Formats: sequence, C-alpha cells, structure tokens
Amino acid sequence: MSTLRAVASTASSTTGEIADPLHEAVNPEFLQLMSWDPQIKLLIIPRDHPQFSAPDCLVTGCDKMVYYAFQHGLCVGCMKRWEKSGQSIEEFTGTAKRVWRAIGEVFCKVPECARPGNGLSTPLCSAHLHQQKRIYKIPVEEFVQHPDVVPLEAFGPCHVAACYRQRQSPTGYCPAHAQRRRAAIRKGTLGDEDLWRRTTNAVSEHGVISLRGLPDRVVYEVLYGLQERVREGVMQKDYILRPLCDLIRSQQVTTLTELDLGKVNHTTAGAGKGFLKHLGRFGLTPETERHKDIWSGYAFGLDGYIYFDKISQFWLREATKAWALDDIPQRRGKGRTVVQSHINAIAQLSDSLRLNRPDHGEDVRTVARDDLTIFLNRLLFLKEQGEISGYTHVRLVRYARRLLSRMRTLGLTKRDQPLHGICETFGLRAEDVPDDPEDSEAGRDLPAEVMTQLCQHLDGLEISGAPEIRTAVELVIDTGRRPTEVCRLPYDCLERDEDGKLTLVYDNHKAARKARRLPISGETGAVITAQQDRVRARFPNTPTSELKLLPTALTNTMGTKPISAEWLSARHRTWVDSLPEFLVPTVVTVKGRQVTQMLPFDKAKIFPYAYRHTYAQRHADAGVAPDALQSLMDHRQLTTTQQYYRVGEKRKREAVERVTAMQFDRNGNRVWRKAQALLDSEHARRAIGEVQVPYGLCTEPTNVQAGGHDCPVRFRCVGCDHYRTDVSYLPDLEAYLADLLRGRERLAAFAADSWAKAEAMPSDEEITRVRRLIKRVREDLDDLTEEDQIQIKEAVTVVRRTRRVVSLGLPRVGPPEDLRPERPAG
Repeated sequence: MSTLRAVASTASSTTGEIADPLHEAVNPEFLQLMSWDPQIKLLIIPRDHPQFSAPDCLVTGCDKMVYYAFQHGLCVGCMKRWEKSGQSIEEFTGTAKRVWRAIGEVFCKVPECARPGNGLSTPLCSAHLHQQKRIYKIPVEEFVQHPDVVPLEAFGPCHVAACYRQRQSPTGYCPAHAQRRRAAIRKGTLGDEDLWRRTTNAVSEHGVISLRGLPDRVVYEVLYGLQERVREGVMQKDYILRPLCDLIRSQQVTTLTELDLGKVNHTTAGAGKGFLKHLGRFGLTPETERHKDIWSGYAFGLDGYIYFDKISQFWLREATKAWALDDIPQRRGKGRTVVQSHINAIAQLSDSLRLNRPDHGEDVRTVARDDLTIFLNRLLFLKEQGEISGYTHVRLVRYARRLLSRMRTLGLTKRDQPLHGICETFGLRAEDVPDDPEDSEAGRDLPAEVMTQLCQHLDGLEISGAPEIRTAVELVIDTGRRPTEVCRLPYDCLERDEDGKLTLVYDNHKAARKARRLPISGETGAVITAQQDRVRARFPNTPTSELKLLPTALTNTMGTKPISAEWLSARHRTWVDSLPEFLVPTVVTVKGRQVTQMLPFDKAKIFPYAYRHTYAQRHADAGVAPDALQSLMDHRQLTTTQQYYRVGEKRKREAVERVTAMQFDRNGNRVWRKAQALLDSEHARRAIGEVQVPYGLCTEPTNVQAGGHDCPVRFRCVGCDHYRTDVSYLPDLEAYLADLLRGRERLAAFAADSWAKAEAMPSDEEITRVRRLIKRVREDLDDLTEEDQIQIKEAVTVVRRTRRVVSLGLPRVGPPEDLRPERPAG
C-alpha cells in the first residue's frame, strides 16, 4: 500500500518500545495477524481470518463483504442498486458489475511523485496539475512522460492526528480533510482547530482502522482487548471497531477506563464493554482478588463477579471469603451462581445481626444462639409477607447452616482467625431447616388448543434466519427435555438402540447425570438429522466430537459453543408475542351461572420450560405409571413426578363431577347427584367400589374384587342392576350396539349347531335395551343448553383420556394427530 509506505517513510524513527506489562501481553503473532507497525499505527483487517471475514458480495468484481442475512448476499452498495433495478436477485447478480469509484488515496500519476492526486478525473497533485494545465498545456498521458517533469517529495501526513494520508500543502491537510474543514467553517462548527485536528476521524477505508493520534497506553489497551476478544471467539468487524476507536479519540481519554459509553449506540457500547472487561481482567490473580470485597470470577476460572460487600460485619465477611476460597475449586460449570447463593444466605444473616444487635453484630464474641433464632424468625416473617418464596426460605436456612458448620471445620475459630472467640452455640441445627415446599412445576402445562396453534406457527421461527431456534423448540416439545439440556446437545446426540429404534443421548446437567438415553420418534430424529446437516455444512473442518448440535452465531468460529437457554428464551418470547391471540374455551361465571367462552390465553404462560410441563402432564393424564414417568422425565425423586398426578386427579375430579350429573342405570333411568356429599362418595366409589366394563361401570362386589373377571351374568351388563353408565361412555355404547348387530348377521350365516348359535346369538331384548339406553343418553344431552353441552364435552374428553394407555416406546407430547397434523404418524 503506497499510503502506508509514505507514512512509514515520514514516521519518526526514534519511537521506542513501551516499557509496560500490557505491551508485553500483546503477542507478536497477533500483531503480525493485524499487520501492526508501531510507527504507522494502523490495524489492517485480515480478510482470510474467520472472525474478521464474511462472505463476498455476489456481484462480479465487487470485493465488499456481506455481514447480514437480510442483504441477500449483496454488499450495502450493491443492495441499494438492486432495490432500484426492479430485477430479481438472480437477474441482478448475473448481469451487474462492480461500480468503479475511487477507494482510498489516489496518488499523482507522475512516476515516483509522493504527493496526493486530485481524484480519478485529475490524477495529478496540485503542483503537477498547475504545470500540466498552465505551463505545458498537453494531455496528462504526454505530461507524465515529459522529460522535464520531475517527481516531488511528500509534504508529510495530514495534520489531522488520525489521518495517514498525505498533505496537499506544507501547512494543510489531505484533500478529504481539507474539504471537511471548509465545510465546518461554512457551518460555523470548526471551533478550536487544534482540538478539531486531535478529535476528527480518519477517512474511512475498508479494512483499515486508524489508531493514530491516540496515547500509547490507549493504543496497547485497544490491541490487548482486541487480542483477547479474538482469543475468546468474538466476531470482529471493521464497521464495529472503527466507531469505537473514533469514540475513544473524540473523548481524548488517557486510558479506556475513562471512556463514557452512555450516549452511543448499543453495538459500539457492547464492543467497548467487551474491551473494558478484558482490561479489567488483566493481571488478576486469586492472591490479588481475595483481599477485595468484590471478586472477579475470572481470577478463579468462573464468569461474572462474586459479591461479599453486603456482609457488613468484618469477621463474618472474612470468614465467608475463607469459605469461598476453599469451596470454589470444587465447583464446575455455573459454580459462581452456587457460590453466590451461599454468600447471599450469609448476607441475610448479616442483615439480621445488624438490625437486631446494639453493636450491629460487629463484635464476634457477643453473638450467640439467640441471634440465630431471631434470624430464623426474620426469614419466616419475610416468607409470610411474600418477600421471599418458600423455596428461597429453605435454601437460605440450609446454606447458612452449611457455611457456619464449614467455617468451624476450616479452623476459622482458632487464634488470629476471623471467628476467634465466637460462642460455641452460634450454629444452626438440622431441625432448624424447614421442610421443602411442594414442587410447583406441575400445573403449568399448556392446553392442547394452544399447543396445536403453536405447532402450526413454527415456521415463523425461521424468518429471522435462525433455524437452530426452531430446532430447539421442536426438540423441547417432542422430547420434554429441559431447555438447557436441548441447547447443550452435542452434534452426535442421535443413536439407535439394539432394536434399531432412534434414541436421544443427552446430559442431565441439573442432576449431574451424563449420557441419559430417551427413545424418540422418527419425525423427531428427522429434525435432528436436518440440523446436523446444516451444522456440518457451516463448520466443515471441525471434528464432530467437538461440534454442538445448536451452535451459537456469536463468538463461535469453530461451532463448539452452543446457544444459551437465555437466548433461546428471548427469541422464543419474541416469536410468541408476534403470534395472534390463542383463544381457548374458558369457564367463567356470568350472572351467577357458569358459562364457557372463548377467551385469549395468557401468552406470559408460554415459555420453553412449559413444554416440559406439558409433556409430563399429558403422560400423567394418559395413565402412565408414576415410576415409568419418573424415569421418562429423569426426575431424582418420585415426589416431583407425583405432582403431575395430583394435578391430573384434580382435573379428573372436576370432570367426574360434571358427567356424574348425567348418569344412568341399566333401564335408562337418570341417577341424580344433587348433594356434594354424594359427589364425594362418588369419587371414593370410583376408586375402590367399582370396576370398569367395556361400556360402563360395575359395582357387583365379587366382580369388583376379581378386577372385573368374575361376572355372574357373563357380562350381560344391561340386564344387571349393578351396572350403570354415563355420558362419557356413549361412544362405547354405540360401538357395542354395532357389534351386536354385526354379530347377529354373521351368526345367521355361520355354519354351526343350533344350540351353539342360540347361545352366542345376541338377544333382541339386549339390543333393545342398548338402543333405549343410547337414545335416553342422547335425549338428555340434547336437552342441555349450548354452554352446558360444551362443558360436558370438555369433561368427557378429560375422563376418556384417563382410560387410554400410552406406549413409552415413542414418547411424545401427545398423539401426532392432536398437535402436529402436518407430520405423518410415527
């Protein structure tokens, strides 16, 4: 680049290396990657590096890069030309050519002349242009070859500190900044010209970022921050880095820690915060952090910060730090969150001591068991007031007990230790920890109508060009795994068992269980296979053992980093909010009477984890055994799984109360249930005093005791006083009648002894009884109001669902025809 050679030739040769640890931390390999020269101070973006590059523009000859999917493969300039052309993308890219324009600095065409030219139309410096037009008056081609025309020396770099172009005159600026200066004078915005020189941006040039005009300290802060961000895998683009460097120059800071990011766009602010994060980590060690009240987790191999500043008592704060130093090496993954949760429990104890004791708990020798009793009462009060949940109440007491006990075993009560002199009774007992509250996950499942509508709109998740989001949502719906488990799936997560059926292999991070296996359907396997193909095409050089099934688009040049559950939740929320209202039948009270109306479903209840609840609840409602569902959901405790059955039983009870009001005996007489006491006994009778028969219920004691296998009348139910049915069995009664009629026709034409046919032939009385019973049920159903019919229909659906058996071979959120009609049956 001729510009850089000119700048280098005029740069001071006396510039020495900076004796600064930060300078030493910038690797020579990185400086070579960025073509860094400490004299020129320009960053040259390496186009062949995956973190700096992007696809080339589709227009032939255009060397610009395409950074966003919405640009349709065109750079910004070509996209504007395409939008004006009225052509399709294929037609435009097939015929369009690069628009040739002056990019960068144009030098004088006189051989070896070091001065800048006046543009493509007049490619001569000002002196030579004057000679060509005023003295020689010959064409440019002849002028540059004239023997009397000699090259001229450069005047040096532009007086604008950031600029690396050559001046037009001994005291002036490069052509571009000379034009800017004239425009500022006309507008009256030039002000102090010396300040203008120091703060004005360099002329933007693709792939070049100027650090000229910045203090040496700031220059190496930028280099170090950029190096660490590249090492971290962050995508670096010149259109992001250049505004940040210009912001630094405009504020004339002497170090990046003085940078004000309050009034800039979020992209520049985000980049600035990233640089400041790495600068804040520079030189950190556990030895330097342990004496602070706020620790950087980076020094301990963790993310974020660890806060001790809310613990007001010095002795308690130092003891908690000693515990943290001992505990942190034992943590993996999101260990900082766990450590901070324990510290927060001690912070609550600190608040209690500060509010309760006259000395605010500052003297370790005065605290005793009574102070812990007050602490326990304070937490109970906060829970009763709704300021903390029952789960938080249990966790705070449990963590505080754990830390106080561990502090003693660490020897912190010895001389010269923080807890020296503390009372022996200052501790929490096992009985101080309250019982765990009931699990609150169950009951947060989504109605089938909502799930059906959501699945019909899944295509909307791909509009933003993020197919991994749709894949993640589909997998959570189909498998019932936690969103975190789905997000972290490895590329090779699909296997076949010994029977050749597909199996999902995942890690249960919550319970620290590795390589869990879940049978899945062929349709779900197809979703995973399609995603694997996309990932393989995107990261062809990364070993599959290191790839993630759902790689993030940020800081992920090799495809080894998965999307986060938080990012999935945010994109899912945007998608759900963009969908039409979900109308579901809802029972409401109008003028003292319950009616069913189609009301909007609260979209706040639709979140990724709700799909897991829905998966579990549907299987529980379908009669899957609790121990089987516990294994299917990978729950640690059966009590967690049983919560779904309690919800299902509650819904079933409500449905039974509705259908009981339409119950009939064998003669079609309606059995009225008017008192709640009778309904309560009805629930008990359904549990222990009856047995299900093909089209109703039997209460005959010996048959009930035998589980329905000891009917004295050989299952002629309509002739037995112990038989009754209700509206939920209407489809079964109709099917039974059809079987009786078909059986009579077949027996009439069947070759058998007359006595055998007579014994097997359905009697006319039985057929008449069944017909009369069906008619009676239908008449009573037709007499109901439309609202009552809707409510009965919903209750029948719930009651009948509990009679189905769900196979665990291919676990799903429900029958494919219910939620995913576009899929073939598995």
